[in-house]
Amino acid sequence: MIELEGVPELIDPVMVAAFEGWNDAGDAASTAVAHLEREWKGEVFAALDAEDYYDFQVNRPTVFMDGGVRKITWPTTRLSVVRIGGEKPRDLVLVRGIEPSMRWRSFCNELLGFAHELGVELVVILGALLGDTPHTRPVPISGTTSDPDLARRMDLEETKYEGPTGIVGVLQEACTHAGVPAVSLWAAVPHYVSQPPNPKATLALLNRLEDLIDVRIPLGELPEDARAWQVGVDQLAAEDSEVAEYVQTLEEARDTAELPEASGEAIAREFERYLRRRDGGRDAPGDRTRPPMPPKPGTDDGESPED
Repeated sequence: MIELEGVPELIDPVMVAAFEGWNDAGDAASTAVAHLEREWKGEVFAALDAEDYYDFQVNRPTVFMDGGVRKITWPTTRLSVVRIGGEKPRDLVLVRGIEPSMRWRSFCNELLGFAHELGVELVVILGALLGDTPHTRPVPISGTTSDPDLARRMDLEETKYEGPTGIVGVLQEACTHAGVPAVSLWAAVPHYVSQPPNPKATLALLNRLEDLIDVRIPLGELPEDARAWQVGVDQLAAEDSEVAEYVQTLEEARDTAELPEASGEAIAREFERYLRRRDGGRDAPGDRTRPPMPPKPGTDDGESPED
């Protein structure tokens, strides 16, 4: 039975989830949710029973001292809630944990039970994967959904992936079957520098999340951490000629592939982000209004041209 005592009635709630493990290259996704909890001082209101979903020989509990008393922290998934203030406040339900070892369907059903009780309007699941992408270029972020209508309304891709999946894919499909709108945001992490942390990928996920749910996210020291990370990787790559040559190959492939992206739509999207984030011209936190997008090339009213 789900107990939600002490949780106030939420305003336009969105659930944002991330799980350590297979779907979390460079710890980019779980670090993004941890950042939201820290910046907005999230208050944990529920935790799933670790006995139901985790193999403790795979994800071991940890012992720590608290005022001279030994205590144990069990690996689990916790839920917290944060309120974003401003003229149009809204709430986020943050889900952060570890990919479960067993009973994935029950795990997803329990999370969906919380979502239903809290009136969640949208579930956003963050993930990160290893890819052939150079660390010197912007982190590719893909947004996918199984809902064709949601894909059109939020400028997302309909997922076409076939193959092994993790808890991100399973939870998204569980949301779809339950009639809960769900989106997955994926960051591509360079496979040759996969060890955590990867603040550049975390920052890219938060920027895309900011656009998706139309709220301003305080970034704190993340931009500086991302710059420092790239400088560090630059230095490591410069010390190995083979790595440097490989990075150059990836850069050339990436730049060639992105030539079609130099379109009016892509430029307008970046310009809109600049206007919203520059000093003196930012929306108030929680303000989900946006300026109208300029027309796309080949149209008069901003609608997509007919194929």
